[in-house]
Amino acid sequence: MDHRLRKNNQFNYIYKKGERVHTENFTLFVVKSKYQSYKIGFSISKKLGKANKRNKLKRRMREIVKNLNIPSFCNYVLLAKENSVNLEFQQLKNELKRIFEKYEKKKNN
Repeated sequence: MDHRLRKNNQFNYIYKKGERVHTENFTLFVVKSKYQSYKIGFSISKKLGKANKRNKLKRRMREIVKNLNIPSFCNYVLLAKENSVNLEFQQLKNELKRIFEKYEKKKNN
């Protein structure tokens, strides 16, 4: 099953209505969904570099998220901040794991 958000209006809705969780290199926006599976979108600004850098980061993020245990019934947008393009794969993995754990903590409080 494809878990990707693709349409601009979906992204805008999540930006407007979503809860936010921050780390040093990422911001996670989360909105509850009525569907059982999750959907996730990746947002990387053109300010972060040329297309090849942005695409490499997006591919890495997609691969890491695929292997994480992400809670269902939510839609997510993962927004990359400035220094995220310079992270090594393992650092990226740890950061993404941390941001989802941070959201779970926030949700349970």
